[in-house]
Amino acid sequence: MAAAVPKRRAEFATGRRCAREALARLGLPPGPVLSGPSREPLWPTGVVGSITHCAGYRAAAVAHAADVAGVGIDAEPDEPLPDGVLGLVARPAERQRLLLLSRGRPDANWDRLLFCAKEAFYKAWFPLTGVPLEFDQGEVVLEAEAQAFVVTALVDEGPSGVRRLRGRYRRHAGLIQAAVVVERAR
Repeated sequence: MAAAVPKRRAEFATGRRCAREALARLGLPPGPVLSGPSREPLWPTGVVGSITHCAGYRAAAVAHAADVAGVGIDAEPDEPLPDGVLGLVARPAERQRLLLLSRGRPDANWDRLLFCAKEAFYKAWFPLTGVPLEFDQGEVVLEAEAQAFVVTALVDEGPSGVRRLRGRYRRHAGLIQAAVVVERAR
C-alpha cells in the first residue's frame, strides 16, 4: 500500500479499522489486521472474515471459524461497469443472461452486480483454498426475484463444497452489496 495513491490508502485503512471493530464485537483483543502475500486479510486464529471498500463505503464481516468456514463480502457503486470491463470479467453465457435480466429490469446495473458477486465469492474461496481465480474461472447466475446468486468455480482445485456457493445481494443507497457465507460441514 505504500505506493498507492492517498485515496486508496485511506480506503484500505478505514477498511482495516472496520475489521478491528468487527473483531472487537467478537470479543477479541485489539490488534492489527495484516495482509498476506496476495493482499488478503490475515485474520486471528479461529476467525474468518472479509473486508470491502469502495468510494464512500467500507465494511468488514467476521465470524468464528467454529461457526462458519468462510465469508466473502463486496460492495460496489450501483452504476455500470466502465467501458470494456464487462468483456474482461464475464463469460459469454453470463453476458447473455445479463442481456435477459436487463430487458426485464433495465434500471439495475446487472454488469456491476455480476462483478460484485464474483468478488464476494473470491473473498470466501481464496482463504479456504489458497487457489487464485481469474474472472473467467467463476460463473455467476443471478436470481433477480430472490436477490441471490450462485457462483460456480470452474476449476478442479479446492474442496467440492466450496466450488459452488450461493450468496445474497442488495441494492441500497447507491451501492450494490454482495455476501457469501460458506457453511461449516457438520
